[in-house]
Parts: sequence; structure tokens; C-alpha cells
Amino acid sequence: MIYSLMWYEFIKKVAKKMKKILLIIGIIVGVAALSIGGYGYYLYDKTKTAVNDMQEDVKMDTPKPVVQGENLKPFSVLLLGVDERKGDKGRSDTMIVASVNPNTEKLFMFSIPRDTRTEIIGKGYEDKINHAYAFGGTQMALDTVENFLDTPIDYYVKVNMESFRDIVDAVGGVEVNNPRAFEYEGNSFPVGVQELNGKEALSYSRMRYEDPKGDLGRNDRQRQVIASIIDKGARVSSITKFDNILSILGENVKTNMTFDEMKDIQKNYKNARKQIESTEIKSSGKMIGGIYYGIVDDEERTRVQNLLKENLE
Repeated sequence: MIYSLMWYEFIKKVAKKMKKILLIIGIIVGVAALSIGGYGYYLYDKTKTAVNDMQEDVKMDTPKPVVQGENLKPFSVLLLGVDERKGDKGRSDTMIVASVNPNTEKLFMFSIPRDTRTEIIGKGYEDKINHAYAFGGTQMALDTVENFLDTPIDYYVKVNMESFRDIVDAVGGVEVNNPRAFEYEGNSFPVGVQELNGKEALSYSRMRYEDPKGDLGRNDRQRQVIASIIDKGARVSSITKFDNILSILGENVKTNMTFDEMKDIQKNYKNARKQIESTEIKSSGKMIGGIYYGIVDDEERTRVQNLLKENLE
């Protein structure tokens, strides 16, 4: 997944102290496991178990790209941040699409606003793109994104956003730099640098209605939290914390990426982290039947499709 590439710096630091290193790729939250002296076999086994717990089958229309050997292929990945609470199937509040090209060593990424109006594949009518997950789970969300972008998606990583809280607490909290003061879910977030615990970080990453940038502002805050999780994770030295993080990830992350593919991607595509490009999908708000939608016109949709396809060539 995308954020796994950022773990390379983490691994370089830890390698000075470790005899053997194994990578687990996470998402939106990052994933890492290490073999440390006598703990090596235990962590290796724990890592593979966590990844096996993450596996979820979906129907893919195209074969996976080659991510090992000399003939490496570009690949795409859909990152789904799903807000699933007890008794609620949830919706995909965050949808980030990224492509990694090993030839140009470039990573291209963008977010699809959750209110984007498009055809829901499997339903036969148009609705908000984030409703696809609520209607048909990962499969319908994946199919709908592929149709919207007119491009096959090779991998996906789905993260239950509720796990943000547990992961943040597992690494000892996160640091963020808030550009705009606001209050949300009983928490107050002043302007500037501040430390957040798990509950606060989840609330910080959820607010959007008070943000002038809406979804884009929320996506910015979510990336802040993820980046801080990675930074704090790089400094985690306790074996019990790694054990706890792996258990949390195994329960809250689902993917079609295998353990071997995770290792190959980290090994063979790590240089793409040096050249990261992004874009924003522009849309106009419109009320239809009393419901707000984000309307992406054909020209804008084609622009984003072409940028994605170019990085997959």
C-alpha cells in the first residue's frame, strides 16, 4: 500500500539495532514487524498470522501485476477508510487511489470526495460514491471506483477508522499541527502543534462540516495523523507494543495483498516515495431530490483518468 513506502526510513533506523527485518505493509495507519534476536521466529510467525487475518477475497477482472524480478509493472491501489461502528455496516468515508510506477519511480495519488455522484455498479443508478460500500461492501466499492476512473485497480487496503484510536494509543499518541481551531465530539482543537490520544485523534480526523475545505480538509488531517503514527512507530522499541499493534491491524485491516507481495513491493518500489505527485478532484455541489451531491463534470473526470493511466504505463 502507499504508506508502506514511507516505512523504508523506519526500517533503515531499526536495522541498526536488529539482526533481521521483516516488513508488513499496512495502510492509512502503516504496518511493520521486526525480527529481533531471539524474538525473530515469534515475530515472523506473528506477522504472517496478522497478514493472513487481513486477507479478504474480492473478484478482480484483471490479473495482478508483476512486483518481483526484473520486469516490474506499475500497480494501483485503493485505500478505503471505513467508518464501521457497532450495529452499523458503515460507509467508506475515505477513498484514496494511488499508482506506483517503478520505471519513473513516481507515486501518484488523489482522494475521491465521498459525496461524488456516480453510477453505483451493481445497483444500476447514481448515488454518492461512498454509498457503494454500504450497499455491497468492498466488492461494490471497488467495482464502482474502477468504473468511475475507467481503470482497473490491482490492490485494495481497507481500514476500519475506529482502529485509529487503538493504534494511536498503542504508539503512545500522535502529534499534529492544526491549521484551524475547532471543536468536535466534545473535544477542543486549538491552532498549532498538539499531542492527541487515540480518542482525540479519531475525532480530529473525522470533522469536515466546520472545515471550509470539507472533505479535502478532513483528508489533510487524516494524512497528518497517519504520518505521525508512522513517525511514532519508528521510535517504538517495546516488543509488547509491536505485538499489540499487529493484533490491532489483524482485526481492523483487510486487503487482497499477500504477505509476499507486501515484501516485494517494499523492496522493489521503495524509491517511488521520493517523487510523490497528487491532484484534487474538482466538483460542484448540487442538491438533487433534497440531497447534496458533488458533481464531477466530464472534462474533470477525464483529466484525472488520464493522469492515473499515464502513471500506470
